[in-house]
Amino acid sequence: MSTRAYSLSASVLQSLTATKRPDVPVWVVIRNTAAVVLPLAVGMLTGHGEAGLAIGAGALDTMFSDQPGPYRQRLQQLLLASLAAGLASLCGFLVGGNLPLILTATAAFGFFGGLLVVFGVDIARVGMTSMILLVITAATPTTLADALIGAALIFAGGLLLTLFSVAAWPLQRYGPERHALATVYRGLATLARDNKQNEEEVPALADAMTMLQQTLLGRHRAHGRAMEAFAVLLELAERMRLELVAMAELHGAASILAMFRADAARVLTALVAALESGDSPEQAARALQTLQASERALLDNHSRSDSVAAHIHALSGQLAAAVRNANWAGASGEQRAAAAETRLPSALRGTSALATLRANLTTHSVAFRHALRCAVCLSIALLVSRLWHLPHGYWLPMTVAIVLRSDFAATLNFGLLRVAGTILGLVLTTALLYVTPHDPWAHLALMAVLCMAFRYLATAHYGIAVATLTGTVVILLSFEGVNSDTAVMDRVLNTVLGSGMALLAYVIWPTWERKRARPALSDMLDAYADYLHALARPEQRHPHRETRTAVRTARTNAQASIDRMQAEPATPLILLELANALFLNGNRLARTGMTLEALLHDCDSLPEQVEVTHFVERAASQLHALAVALRNNQVSGPAPELRQLQRSLATLLAMADDRPRAEQLVRISDRLVDNIDTLAHVVSRGPLEAAAAQGERPVHP
Repeated sequence: MSTRAYSLSASVLQSLTATKRPDVPVWVVIRNTAAVVLPLAVGMLTGHGEAGLAIGAGALDTMFSDQPGPYRQRLQQLLLASLAAGLASLCGFLVGGNLPLILTATAAFGFFGGLLVVFGVDIARVGMTSMILLVITAATPTTLADALIGAALIFAGGLLLTLFSVAAWPLQRYGPERHALATVYRGLATLARDNKQNEEEVPALADAMTMLQQTLLGRHRAHGRAMEAFAVLLELAERMRLELVAMAELHGAASILAMFRADAARVLTALVAALESGDSPEQAARALQTLQASERALLDNHSRSDSVAAHIHALSGQLAAAVRNANWAGASGEQRAAAAETRLPSALRGTSALATLRANLTTHSVAFRHALRCAVCLSIALLVSRLWHLPHGYWLPMTVAIVLRSDFAATLNFGLLRVAGTILGLVLTTALLYVTPHDPWAHLALMAVLCMAFRYLATAHYGIAVATLTGTVVILLSFEGVNSDTAVMDRVLNTVLGSGMALLAYVIWPTWERKRARPALSDMLDAYADYLHALARPEQRHPHRETRTAVRTARTNAQASIDRMQAEPATPLILLELANALFLNGNRLARTGMTLEALLHDCDSLPEQVEVTHFVERAASQLHALAVALRNNQVSGPAPELRQLQRSLATLLAMADDRPRAEQLVRISDRLVDNIDTLAHVVSRGPLEAAAAQGERPVHP
């Protein structure tokens, strides 16, 4: 992560040019497009074009709720999005002709829809969908009977998309789980092949493992004998990751470790192929035999007994267990025991939805401020469109609902890309309609192509995706008799106005990330401290996994906060430098902790175990103190006793019987003190530099 001053021109250029690799599977693109296009085709064939339009529109608006994950989770999200779309449509149809009532409705839907960001991106999409359909249907108010029919058809469009999304459930019951596991094991294979210490590789794999835990252990998880094997494979992946990290820290025997890691990478790669296809891991079993033969040869038929051998034996056994469980031997006692012990870590467990909402009903909450911005902006945008009699004026509040996000960087990014994409869509649609035969079926085929492009490119480059969406919507409206040239120009006008309103709202009442960065980084340090506290009790393995997962979550939150703060104007460079230094040094501390955990798992007892656990406890306490100092922007007090404690421990370990493990513990303890001392220096530097810049005296605890 680079630390640089904010530049508006650089931010604009990056927003317009930054692209990512498309990550939407082709079959998802096809099924989503089919849910939009097929109702239109059936409506055209049967003479019920308006019904086909309503169903297709419902599918188009709920499309982005079709996200990866267990089928149960996907089903719930799509049903919730469909229900929200139906209710919002019903409300819009009924009160759209009464200005005071529709303004009240937009304020209510804007507030509660915006507040849903507390439950994550997927649920936030449901709130955005409800806002969009409310303002769209409000443009055509109707009677109660027609409103019920229209809302039911839009709801049916969401249900059709849901049906297409979960249609493979009976045939590929465990497809999402297998692919999530394959992603993690692919990351393990990459980590095994990399013989260098790569600071960035571990966090990337950690994020994939967090997603895997949510898939396998969350409340939407599937049930069945195969899930027992998946739970075991998850636990084995955690243990293999620890062993690979520990191997990267070993001194000596570099050639032996390199050859063994290469063999391990081949086994893991073969396991990935078996998990993705659902076939028996025969190739992995053959690769495992080669690895075990190499293990015997490299270690001289197990005559070697140092820490290198301990880690190699441990990883070999874990790979063998992974190959067995990849064959879905779910009835074994080991799997039943593992499934009984495995539960969702506390950091990932859900809480009461109402309690979460109540906790965020304060102006200090980012979600609450975002909800108020949504409510006010959506209502003002609708009022402006009505007072100015803008043609297709519902695009103005619709753009506000789409562009306005809970942070400045995302709002600016989406606003710029939506304007640029809409203008590009104007040119693209005009050119395509010019060369396309003037035939409804030709236009329907063109709309299908544009819809597929929109779904596929939305996560790669939002601006290009908006260009294809513009064409999709314009052609969709043409089936209602709306002139395509007029529709595109009206869309450009309303998009520019709506994006400007969203940005203005954020400037008037901002929620700057720089005010939240310290708490996020403090939570990260607290999570590291909790992890060390758990490691100080080596006999209790389960807290190790829970606190390690909490570290991943806290680190991900901290990184996201830094990224948002980097994209905001007027962020002090001192704060950016502090945040980046804390994050990078925190990653080093995480590697040290995982190396220590791997050592704890590889032996039944440690040399001088009481002294080791006491030292780890003191290190954890010092980290907690650093977190408090960072949260309060104070200069942290020195902790020379931690280094003295480490030196005393090193003296005791020098006399231990188990010399290889004792030497490894000395190296780990020395690195742990260095990590914490570096973090203490960084934490203390922040208030000192800030006070010097402002001509003030620093705050001491």
